[in-house]
Amino acid sequence: MNEQKHLKQELDSAQENIYTPEDIENNKTMAGLAYLLFFLPLLACPESRYAKFHANQALILLIAAIAGNVVLGIIPIIGWLLIPIYGIGVLILGIMGLVNGFGGKAKELPLIGKFTILK
Repeated sequence: MNEQKHLKQELDSAQENIYTPEDIENNKTMAGLAYLLFFLPLLACPESRYAKFHANQALILLIAAIAGNVVLGIIPIIGWLLIPIYGIGVLILGIMGLVNGFGGKAKELPLIGKFTILK
């Protein structure tokens, strides 16, 4: 158990090391704004790996939000009751991403962050 925790910490720190401090510092704002408009960092700073990481996370969050709302909207009564709860969950993930982007952290969002669409 302790060994798994140690490996996860090493993996997290290794992932954050692939972004240069200059890249992070220069593109924090764009990374945070990606959670409002996912394509903004792709237009403003297309060479930034850090901003592109957060644009990818924001795009995945947008797709998950739309897909979840469509699926729950199709399911009568129970689905309709779950839509606001799902929306709150998406909002929380969006705020987490926004804070990470502005804070200079390259952390994946829980549950959906492991997927990569933008390379």
